[in-house]
Amino acid sequence: MTVHIYNSQTKQKEVFKPIQAPHVGMYVCGITVYDYCHIGHARVMVCFDMIVRHLRSRGYDVKYVRNITDIDDKIIQRAIENGESTQTLTERFIKAMHEDEAALNVLRPDVEPKATEYITQITDMVQTLVDKGFAYAAANGDVYFRVEKFADYGKLSGKRIEELQSGARVDVNEQKESPLDFVLWKASKPDEPHWSSPWGEGRPGWHIECSAMSKHTIGEHLDIHGGGHDLQFPHHENEIAQSECAHGHTYVNTWMHVGFVNVNNEKMSKSLGNFFTIRDVLKSYPAEVIRFFLLSSHYRNPLNYTTENLDNARAALRRLYGALDGVKLVTPAANLVSQWTDAYNAVMDDDFNTPQAFAVLFDLATEVNKAKATKDQYLAGQLAQLLVSLGNQLGILTSEPSAFLQGGIATDGLSEADIQAKIEARLAAKKAKDFTQADSIRNELKSAGIEILDTPQGTTWRRI
Repeated sequence: MTVHIYNSQTKQKEVFKPIQAPHVGMYVCGITVYDYCHIGHARVMVCFDMIVRHLRSRGYDVKYVRNITDIDDKIIQRAIENGESTQTLTERFIKAMHEDEAALNVLRPDVEPKATEYITQITDMVQTLVDKGFAYAAANGDVYFRVEKFADYGKLSGKRIEELQSGARVDVNEQKESPLDFVLWKASKPDEPHWSSPWGEGRPGWHIECSAMSKHTIGEHLDIHGGGHDLQFPHHENEIAQSECAHGHTYVNTWMHVGFVNVNNEKMSKSLGNFFTIRDVLKSYPAEVIRFFLLSSHYRNPLNYTTENLDNARAALRRLYGALDGVKLVTPAANLVSQWTDAYNAVMDDDFNTPQAFAVLFDLATEVNKAKATKDQYLAGQLAQLLVSLGNQLGILTSEPSAFLQGGIATDGLSEADIQAKIEARLAAKKAKDFTQADSIRNELKSAGIEILDTPQGTTWRRI
């Protein structure tokens, strides 16, 4: 077993070697909870869920930590606008986030630390940086990190201090020694949430939260740290600077970043009006279709959100479920298990190549259909069991085939009861040898997007 992972810092695929195999410490930057999660958040959730599932299937003991940012400027501003406390606001959206995750079949992280629960650990790390000369307290109670004191600043993003200095705008914050310095601790304003610290009442800066929480949930040295592509700079760059200056050694071995979600080939943003929450999309598409769509492109590549691509995902899943429909699952023989799991693992071990993994599933579905066509139900059952098992590793094919094929958004005005009544009428017509009427009912249903299937087990149906 050799897993290769693309390291965002070295810009190449590397053999994955955990610090203390088989244990893996993986930290992922989570959500700032002031609104409903959007489809970009969903991609990060689903992709790292897929990564954790595969590493565990390959024998690694993964400790998966994904934080929650439950205090920052946006949260405070939204709470003021709503006339509620920051705690009430964040608790409501944490609950909504968990509902969205459950719908998308995303496993909960092993640890889900909140920034407000780690204030002591955060202030301790800030104090360490101050004591070592990497940070300083300003006259107004803010504490800043001295970027120029960390010679390796920019090693993740490729940005050089000299270039950042020359491109920096004139900084109006006279409290900073340099425009590049970033805040570790923010002095509180009147009526803002605040905590005690050696520098006065205040709250943590965003970047320091993850350095402190990752240390106290996993350790000072992480196997994997991940998040969205947009977090590489400045967030993850600043995390590296803080942690390596505080601890005196490497912070992360492998950095992983998930590509952007675009909408009609434009970056998703509220200002463009092309911003979709997970629950908005769930109104039009089944959750499993959304999950399939989010995994249909390699996790590092941009993903284009369009109704056409979601429709394609639905059609692809229907092909897989169509192969499973009417097949009784059978425990597969060892040679079949080896043949198909080896093919699946080969592409997933290569930096979690989900498009190629889906190709393996479709090849397997083709073999199921061939076995069904030759009425080899035993072979079909073995292959179908393999298809379900491999699909489950990606978090799909978890529904009953008939339920999935009969589900979806009905635009024909026919309820399931209406469809079943027409099927019964057709069967009665056939029994009476009124084949003209039977064909008429079949054609009527077909025009409404309903396909009738006569099988040895009886008549069933699915949406076309």
